[in-house]
Amino acid sequence: MENELLNKRDIFAYFLVAATGALIQLIIGTLAQDWFSISYRESLTLGYLAASVAGFFLAKIFAFNSKNKSKNHREKVKFFLVTVLSFCITVYGSDALYQLTLLLVGELKFVIPFSVKVVDINKLFSQLTCMTLSFISNYVLHKRFTFKDTGFYDRLKSLLSK
Repeated sequence: MENELLNKRDIFAYFLVAATGALIQLIIGTLAQDWFSISYRESLTLGYLAASVAGFFLAKIFAFNSKNKSKNHREKVKFFLVTVLSFCITVYGSDALYQLTLLLVGELKFVIPFSVKVVDINKLFSQLTCMTLSFISNYVLHKRFTFKDTGFYDRLKSLLSK
């Protein structure tokens, strides 16, 4: 019997969805920080929020094959809960790891050849590391919680209606 959590098809599909989200997050975060005078954490937040909206629909349709419209509201609530945890890992984790790399190895920057674009290696490393941790957490939680009928949503709804 194949392990349902480690289903290769789901992992590959989710990886493609997550890669799309990561690309959206990196592009929007980088552009926001270059174009506006906002902090690293604020740029991570903007990128993360944009990627989350796209990520819900892509994960629902492509990664977990969950096209049942009757469960759409409950999946949105559960997706939001997982997204909050992922947000903390990605945004606050990246910021903390960035500060740690500055203390341990100092500031590392790289100029892209034939351009004027300076890449902050500390920020890029921190963001990619925490995005990877978030990817693992999200995959497990979406597979076992968000797009699976666990009874959580019904219990939450009854608790809130009291």
